[in-house]
Amino acid sequence: MISTGELKKGITIELEGGLYQILDWQHIKIGRGSAQVRLKLRDIRGGHTIERTFQAGEKFPRARLDRHGVQFLYSDGGLYYFMDAESYDQTMLNQEQLGNAINYLKEGMSLELLFYNDEAISVELPNSVALEVVETGPGFKGDTAVAGSKPATLETGITIQVPLFVNNGDIVRVDTRTGEYLERAG
Repeated sequence: MISTGELKKGITIELEGGLYQILDWQHIKIGRGSAQVRLKLRDIRGGHTIERTFQAGEKFPRARLDRHGVQFLYSDGGLYYFMDAESYDQTMLNQEQLGNAINYLKEGMSLELLFYNDEAISVELPNSVALEVVETGPGFKGDTAVAGSKPATLETGITIQVPLFVNNGDIVRVDTRTGEYLERAG
């Protein structure tokens, strides 16, 4: 069991017979009343997002997930294929199961496939990935890291804000938890 004081982003809990991943949480203390915790949860099997409020101190069953090292192979029509690094078995997941992870998947990358009771339910990305910039505005001589930012579309299709000195073809490192630019990777 896990209490509301131990909650953090990314933890998977069992709630009303379903599996939910915590996307965000907020501790709320209103006047004389007892403290509450507002959770933003993603249904791992269904893919939809809900918000729920609980009393502070309430406990939830923590879902025990098994992790297997896999390699992302390819996507085809909304289905994403992964290969187990040890047994070479292939597993398929859909867009709802992957959620925002599809914005960072690159063919050949290694990651963790999450299983719950022998059912593949989602993936766990590395904290950062290196992706190529395919489209952004021009950079000019004298642009610095603190001068501002501009939108850039990466090879996976996601658009993020990057510093002005980043150009088309540059490889940038992106934080998969926040979707923010970290650094130029090479």
